Amino acid sequence: MSRPQHTVAASVAALASGTVSAVELATEALARANAAADLNAFLHIDAARTLAEARDADARRQAGDAAPLLGVPVAHKDIFVTRGWRSTAGSKMLANYVSPFDATVVERLRAAGTVCVGKLNCDEFAMGSSNENSAFGPVQNPWGNAQIGARIPGGSSGGSAAAVAAGIVPATTGTDTGGSLRQPAAMTGITAIKPTYGRVSRYGMIAFASSLDQGGPMAHTAEDCAMLLDAMAGFDERDSTSLDSEKAKVSIWRAFSDIIASKRPPSLGFEGLRVGVPKEFFAEGLAADVAIRVQEAIDTFKKHGATLVDISLPRTALAIPAYYVIAPAEASSNLSRFDGMRFGHRAADFTDLNDMIAKSRAEGFGREVQRRILTGTYVLCHGYFDAYYLQAQRVRRLIAQDFQAAFQTCDLIMGPVAPTTAWKIGEKSTDPVAMYLEDIFTLGVSLAGLPGMSVPCGFDQQNLPVGLQIIGNYFDEPAMLAAAHRYQQLTDWHQQQPGGAK
Repeated sequence: MSRPQHTVAASVAALASGTVSAVELATEALARANAAADLNAFLHIDAARTLAEARDADARRQAGDAAPLLGVPVAHKDIFVTRGWRSTAGSKMLANYVSPFDATVVERLRAAGTVCVGKLNCDEFAMGSSNENSAFGPVQNPWGNAQIGARIPGGSSGGSAAAVAAGIVPATTGTDTGGSLRQPAAMTGITAIKPTYGRVSRYGMIAFASSLDQGGPMAHTAEDCAMLLDAMAGFDERDSTSLDSEKAKVSIWRAFSDIIASKRPPSLGFEGLRVGVPKEFFAEGLAADVAIRVQEAIDTFKKHGATLVDISLPRTALAIPAYYVIAPAEASSNLSRFDGMRFGHRAADFTDLNDMIAKSRAEGFGREVQRRILTGTYVLCHGYFDAYYLQAQRVRRLIAQDFQAAFQTCDLIMGPVAPTTAWKIGEKSTDPVAMYLEDIFTLGVSLAGLPGMSVPCGFDQQNLPVGLQIIGNYFDEPAMLAAAHRYQQLTDWHQQQPGGAK
């Protein structure tokens, strides 16, 4: 069954023509959020605040404001601090925190005219691949049902993915440290893009691993993602890792539109496009259904003019140990501020300062966050730093070099996002290693700082979505989005909706 035209592009067109108002769109989104409350996608909804923003958007339009996303309802992953809203990072540690300022991503989308419908559930401090680590309960995948059971939506941006897949809002924000935009997008049948590291400001993004964290959009289509990313991206002097190069200053939407314009219908082909297919992405451990659907998607590119190139990313398997040394090490450092004295939850009963800090952190952090803090602290200890952390950084460099070698012979790299489709809630929660292995195809992209995206490409035998991963070289987001857009003009996987969508 095809989804109604509930896209960013359709919303922009309807608002511009006057056939719908921002207040009407916001009211509908709030109603859908309430009807789909069982998904547990939202952590904070403030209808009065949302409708006030919508009324302001309508007033801005009447006054002649031409902001590109004026009146479009969105929702933000609760890792982005948002002025006047609770900003918890999915953790008891920040359960009652209300931010006095906006993250740059929120600020820029607000300036572009979007209306905030609420804050979205996520794995605690963005640490997880299933959204089961939230202190406020797991998010359910809209594609789950009574026949196959409740399914995870992927993580850590599970609430963001579920809110789009269920048709509550046309777009959401998410973050990607090791796959947290791409993997939940794949498992819920939507589109998402992780930009080149540094494209999107991390200011106001509650930090997990500072050398890896990157924000991005989640929506139904590549076109929608291009519109959102163009508003989100750009240099920010408040973020020391923000990119200020000439390539980073190019408008993503304008470049995307120029590429699309050069291939208008009926010429929807991919002539001249070289698609790299890494053999390591189709090895043991990849579910048969996923392999078939991804190969069919790649064959669609070939059928319409692309050239397939066999490539190798020989250190793919090393991405998991490298990532799970580097990311926990940075998390250990970043989360040290949450001690009950400077920031975060404070224990009610304690004997002295050390006891207060120990109890506050034990009470405030969940099990997975504690596991990663302990791992990170260990690898940073004297005597282990060289053996683990520095060695992982060397492997990281080698992984980046593998990608650059591959891009000598291809323009884009394609393969699966995850080795399986969405599993049952609780199925892997007692086996963290099994959970970590789900990230094998996304971690290398993050370690290298490359852009990557997930595009719906079919379903497995249980009618659970499969995602095609498209990886580009640095700053190649417009080309990736254009390729995904053309694929979505040739297929309708992105238009499918879960039977139980509210």
